[in-house]
Amino acid sequence: MATKKTSITRLLLILGLTLLLGVEGYFGYKLHVLSARQEEIKTDYSNVNNITLGLFSVEQWRDKVAGIVNHQVRHFTLSPKQKRSLQTEVEQVIYALINKAEAIVNKPQKSIGGKLKKLVVKTFVKTDKIKAQVPEFAKSILAKVDNPENKAQLGNMAMSKFNQAQHSGSIDSTLDANHKLTATLYHKYHVDSPDSLNRKLSSVLESMRIETYKYCFGMLACILVVLAVWWLVRTRVELHATLFVMSLFFAFILLAVGLTASMIEVDARIRSLDFVVLGQHVYFENQVLFYQSKSILDVVKVLVKQPGIDSILVGALILCFSILFPLMKLSSTGIHLLSKRKLAENRVIKYFAFQSGKWSMADVIVIAILMTYIGLNGLLESQLSALNIQSDQLTILTTNNTALQPGYIIFISFVLYGLILSTILKFITPYDAH
Repeated sequence: MATKKTSITRLLLILGLTLLLGVEGYFGYKLHVLSARQEEIKTDYSNVNNITLGLFSVEQWRDKVAGIVNHQVRHFTLSPKQKRSLQTEVEQVIYALINKAEAIVNKPQKSIGGKLKKLVVKTFVKTDKIKAQVPEFAKSILAKVDNPENKAQLGNMAMSKFNQAQHSGSIDSTLDANHKLTATLYHKYHVDSPDSLNRKLSSVLESMRIETYKYCFGMLACILVVLAVWWLVRTRVELHATLFVMSLFFAFILLAVGLTASMIEVDARIRSLDFVVLGQHVYFENQVLFYQSKSILDVVKVLVKQPGIDSILVGALILCFSILFPLMKLSSTGIHLLSKRKLAENRVIKYFAFQSGKWSMADVIVIAILMTYIGLNGLLESQLSALNIQSDQLTILTTNNTALQPGYIIFISFVLYGLILSTILKFITPYDAH
């Protein structure tokens, strides 16, 4: 009867933990997919807002300066003092032209035709009357200059010069690539302008960030449930082996997600740059200086693809001691607990089950990434803060968005969970743990 009751309890335990394992696997899959998708969207965002295509782009400057020139031409106004001064100068120019014409007419003529022309001009053209009308002429000229239609024509002339520059060879070489990139992203995200693209990407990224952390903490909740079950059945020796094997599957999922999900993200940008040109503000925002997001597997891939032997060696060491050793350790613990004495006492199995922890660098990776984050974050903060400027003519505000990602939380949870399982194994193994 007791054996039957134990079998039923073991079956219920397996079914319950299998269901919980499926939940953890679902959370892990969603976290992995969202992490990859988030990295893709942030890469698109950093590409379209990269400083080389914004602040350092001739096209961007041409458009902004063209707008300023067009605005200045169309909306310039003269103060009463400026109008009086300009009218005086226009009058002087007209008087000079009249005097010049009068001097030409009064010049002695030798031919009969010349003398007749001089006589006709002096008879019908009264320079004194013309000079008396000069102030009115000057006013009419100023009125024409200040006419909105004429201002619009001047603005169109100024804009035509900038449009000519667009089709000249002087434009920056990245223009075609920039157009192709933006067109591709517009089509990809179903938008039609840079502002709408940035708004959509920012909104999507914010919702994805919240969602990834929900799945991350959901996985951790599953692990806490497993540890709670261990506490509840700590005196039920007959259930320990089954529970331990099921616990290993939870650890495998943690390891898989921790290795593939993004662990650290480096994002440095100029949040806003504002300065004055010809009385108008020129504004750039969210200019990305640098962006990278990496998981542990990404780091390994980057290192082994480098030409230097030292980089390849470091990548191989990380692969071996931070990925392969944990996998071998988890597998060996299960084999040791479930196998017969001969296989359980095998040197290799016992070594990986009980002694390989001192060679595993999973915990070292956790500390290294944390220290890298702290050091890099401090370095970026100090360097970016040096760029911050606030004055009447120039304002620069920078942002450091470097942050640890959910992949780091999952990986450190795997390390801690693995330590707990190693401790449990020493207490429940039926064989010598040394």
